[in-house]
Amino acid sequence: MSDDRPTRRDLMKPVQLLGLAFAAALFAGLVTLVSMGFFQHGDKAQSALVLALIVAGISFIAVLLIVSLLLLAVDPAQVTKTVDRPVLLRDEDDPTDASTPGDPKA
Repeated sequence: MSDDRPTRRDLMKPVQLLGLAFAAALFAGLVTLVSMGFFQHGDKAQSALVLALIVAGISFIAVLLIVSLLLLAVDPAQVTKTVDRPVLLRDEDDPTDASTPGDPKA
């Protein structure tokens, strides 16, 4: 039986992280363009485009920085282990070994 759970190394590929940041920047830029009426008015199109590029750049850098800082929370020794629960969940908080509410712990 093959284990199809992804390893942490598979979850931390740089191309995927850059793609995530680029997608967030594209979304932020498009929302800025739509909210400023870029597709409706022709007289202020240049200022809307400049502001959308600034917002997209800021969101690209912010998403990339936040995701990279979150990746620092992962222990490098656990990179090859498979992920079967949330990454930042402590062992004592694991809900799989929790006893029923009325049972005293041994």
